[in-house]
Amino acid sequence: MFPREPVLTKSRSLQTWSMAEAQIILTHSRESGIVAIASGEQYPWAHTALAENGFQRDDDGVWHLPADGTKTTVVDLIRCAKRHRTSVHTSSRRFIGDAARDLTRLLPGQWRASVEIYSHPAWQEDLVPWIWDSGELGRAVQSERIPYAALLTDAVQGTTLLFIERPGRQLNYLVGAFSPEGLEGGYGDPHAPRSIVLPPFAGRAAQALTGRYLPAYEQAVHARQTAAIAAVLGDIRCEHDTWQAMNASGRYSDATPLSAAAPGAATELFLDHAWRRFLTVVDHAPALLDRCRPASSPWPDDAVALSRLADAVTDAETLVDEIVHGGFVPEQERRARAWPAIETWLTDGETFLRQARISAPHRRPALPVAAPARPLTAARPAHRGP
Repeated sequence: MFPREPVLTKSRSLQTWSMAEAQIILTHSRESGIVAIASGEQYPWAHTALAENGFQRDDDGVWHLPADGTKTTVVDLIRCAKRHRTSVHTSSRRFIGDAARDLTRLLPGQWRASVEIYSHPAWQEDLVPWIWDSGELGRAVQSERIPYAALLTDAVQGTTLLFIERPGRQLNYLVGAFSPEGLEGGYGDPHAPRSIVLPPFAGRAAQALTGRYLPAYEQAVHARQTAAIAAVLGDIRCEHDTWQAMNASGRYSDATPLSAAAPGAATELFLDHAWRRFLTVVDHAPALLDRCRPASSPWPDDAVALSRLADAVTDAETLVDEIVHGGFVPEQERRARAWPAIETWLTDGETFLRQARISAPHRRPALPVAAPARPLTAARPAHRGP
């Protein structure tokens, strides 16, 4: 016999109590009126209740009550939901999709907002490895129940932010970043930016995002990319030293004599490993090189080395393009063409690193405060449950 009211249980990974059965969260959208979101480990029960009461689900997983649909009231929904062992709650905030879209309209560039629904707690847990944050957002994703959120995406830069209602607060929001493409690093990464609290006004929230968070995010990406390249060059250099020592001594590291075929096999293995690691340089160095200004640095003569490094990356990019799009490239040819680029970076890599470390992006000019500021909150739905 199932209980008629939701039972509180401890989720496997979340550190706070969450609904184990099913619940429906009602909120209000400027464009769609009353909308509903299903949540809980048995969220399909909530789906059944919503469907029986005339709600329709969109592609984002949000349920809408059509304006020309049935005459369903919230009281009707509560009665039906009770039969399906589902509780109904009303939110004091307006629909998060509206709040996110109002915010993105005020951001410079080509930002878009989309809604994410995490009905089952396990779906929320999937976010944890991807949240690149050292602040409150990262802690909240791991310890608080977050049944829905919005993604803010910059189509040009490829930046993706997570926008949620601040747990335990009636008005504010939290925003933080996902890991940049091609870089690993979740909550606690020492390079990760710190999420910020956004006020419940679109104009002020946009000003905080552009004036504080996005500059910090760009600087963090720059530092993370620089650290990734430094680590890769260090690994390749270490393997290169081992390979050279082995060839010079004619013995393996355990003093066992090399066989006749060993030097050639070892060389191929080293070159293959080096190439795979060097792809990190190919991915991230171009953006960093573009920011380097050796003429205004303490080392203006570094310009010559940076030019060699840029040419080496271009050669490697051409090789990658041929491998991916141009068909088969024999391994011997790939090794022969890749090594000069890798060797250039081993030779001049420290020059690049010292230039990159002093070339972090500068803070952007702040947006003017919108007037009048549009609040990110609105009136509650007309019909409320008990």
